[in-house]
Amino acid sequence: MQTITFRGGAANGVQTGTGPDLVILHSLLTDRHSFDKVLPLLAKTARVTVFNLPGFHGSKPITGTMEAYVDWIRDGFDAARVKPRATLLGNGFGGSLALGFAVRHQDRLGRLIISDAAAGFPESGKQPFRVMSEKVGAGGLGTIVDIAARRVFHEAYLTANPGAVEERKAALLGIDPQAFQAACRLLIDADLAPALGAVTVPTTVICGELDAATPVDLNRIVAKAIPGARYVEIPACGHCPPLENPDAFMQAYAAA
Repeated sequence: MQTITFRGGAANGVQTGTGPDLVILHSLLTDRHSFDKVLPLLAKTARVTVFNLPGFHGSKPITGTMEAYVDWIRDGFDAARVKPRATLLGNGFGGSLALGFAVRHQDRLGRLIISDAAAGFPESGKQPFRVMSEKVGAGGLGTIVDIAARRVFHEAYLTANPGAVEERKAALLGIDPQAFQAACRLLIDADLAPALGAVTVPTTVICGELDAATPVDLNRIVAKAIPGARYVEIPACGHCPPLENPDAFMQAYAAA
């Protein structure tokens, strides 16, 4: 496994495996380690590049617009020497960014996999981002540990895995507070659905049945908006299938 740095060392990720390129973007309430359980399996058939998004665990923050994030991802592709027709996989926030990247740079992609992500949120879905952003601004990332755990995992999982809350705390405390707030604003403002009809890259949308952060209906909107996209639902799973149910996630990935 090697470290990928770009933008003068202000951004980072890791790369492992051999084969066609697979680039992974993580969710808002995680970091690249949310894919650790599936990374060895993915690396058997692909050269996998997993970035820490801006403001997360060593990657410096950037201006929080979709255009700025898409440019950042493009620079990451270049730094990692990602070849044409790569697969781009994004979960949650990373999935929304992957959609933004596909709208502008689908010529660089051969496949798109969106996991538990939205093209835009209704007003009821925007409010949690406002609440989290306000709490973080007032008291730091530690103030949203319980909220984060319940957005990433469903209640039955948390009951069976009480250590998951502490895991979320460790991940959250490695995020720059202002970068987190900027990401929340981006998700509040996101409105990608009207542009998705022009995306022709083969696309699969994967969603955990019990996702409370980005519910099934929002994932179905993405699948319906992209011509020919497939929708796969993972039963009894929350917002981050590679973290919560890696076996089911790998089955969905293999079928994509």
